[in-house]
Amino acid sequence: MTSPSDPSRAAASPAALPDTDTVLARIADVLATRLPANGGDPASSYVAKLFSKGPDAALKKVGEEATELVMAVKDGAPDRIVAETADLWFHCLVVLTEHGIRPEQVLAELARREGVSGLAEKASRNKA
Repeated sequence: MTSPSDPSRAAASPAALPDTDTVLARIADVLATRLPANGGDPASSYVAKLFSKGPDAALKKVGEEATELVMAVKDGAPDRIVAETADLWFHCLVVLTEHGIRPEQVLAELARREGVSGLAEKASRNKA
């Protein structure tokens, strides 16, 4: 994983980027308002419509978006890779919301793994 100061990160000027530090949390907050228990209206919201169809609808979208990302990578299309990754992450956030999981929990897990060898981390999961 790279750190925020890692020069290998994409060279986009910070002034050109929107506030990205909390974007996942902000999206999760909006998604929570679309849950049926919170009055999400399937007639007026794409996400509420997904929720109304049950968990398989969002899971299907995750699979579709993952496949589209793979194809964009295979085509070597950077703009499509970014767009498809955003679509995949969005639908992953929908799934997390359905399960009452916040993106901060996923970010904390990534932070926990930061600096740990991928091989060592995987081996530790196999022992559990």
